[in-house]
Amino acid sequence: MEGVEHRIVKVNGINMHVAVKGQGPVILFVHGFPELWYSWRHQISALSSKGYRAVAPDLRGYGGTDAPDSVACYTCFHIVGDLVELLNTIAPDQQVFVVGHDWGAIIAWYLCLFRPDKVKAVFTLSVPFIPRNPQMKPTDGWRAIYGNDYYICRFQEPGEIEAEFAEMGTETVMKALLTYRVPDPLMLPKGKPFGHSANTPITLPSWLSEEEVNYYVTKFNKSGFTGVINYYRNFDRNWELMAPWGGCEVKVAAKFVVGDVDLVYHMPGMKEYIHNGGFKKDVPMLEEVVVMEGVGHFIHMEKPEEINNLIYDFFHQFD
Repeated sequence: MEGVEHRIVKVNGINMHVAVKGQGPVILFVHGFPELWYSWRHQISALSSKGYRAVAPDLRGYGGTDAPDSVACYTCFHIVGDLVELLNTIAPDQQVFVVGHDWGAIIAWYLCLFRPDKVKAVFTLSVPFIPRNPQMKPTDGWRAIYGNDYYICRFQEPGEIEAEFAEMGTETVMKALLTYRVPDPLMLPKGKPFGHSANTPITLPSWLSEEEVNYYVTKFNKSGFTGVINYYRNFDRNWELMAPWGGCEVKVAAKFVVGDVDLVYHMPGMKEYIHNGGFKKDVPMLEEVVVMEGVGHFIHMEKPEEINNLIYDFFHQFD
């Protein structure tokens, strides 16, 4: 991408790859699964041209950033710690704007909860702030609702899904994940992940080119999937670690956007939580919820111009 500076920054004991473009107030872009800094290419270009400094790291385990071997090195504290140290280096003594999608949204909410002093405002896509349920570990809940073939449940056993992905090939896996655009839960039955064979051709949508897919494939061929799936293997560990924050509110100005075909939006109880007061209670400074009609999970790639405008309009009021 033209004009993007690529840097390696030492943070929290690892080397982190960061893409930076523009001058002005910092916007930290936090990607999700199975993505990279590159997923924000449209936003980096647009927001940097409007007077912001776009900072988009590869999170630990992804792309050009180190991937520690231990599953236990991918807790919410490790990931937020990486970002806090990155901000201390790139934007010392500044409050920054934060944009997060998918896992990046989860991490953005954690960042706001742990270090609200670092965040001027947060804009999340796909995943709202989800309060801790003290009665049940997350994976027990998902297993009870969806069964053992649910993708998060399948991700729990180290090495198992990686072997299946290796058999399918990185290109097929990336295409299947990035083009998943139905509101139903993602199921990965053993021997037939995504419900089709590795040889089944996958048609790309208009917003995703072969060249763009190839960028992801190249990076994931090099890094593998273990580091990125280790995030999911820490759901229950994060649940335990987060007990001291049970019932705490996120006290940062926030805006939330989701597509109405996003599988997250259709999880049991999610619409009710978002629209019936629960979300606003947990995030009192939530300014607006936007539901985009006919849009799927990768909303920032599918509708980049609309998302760019929403981000700009929200953050511009704080400049």
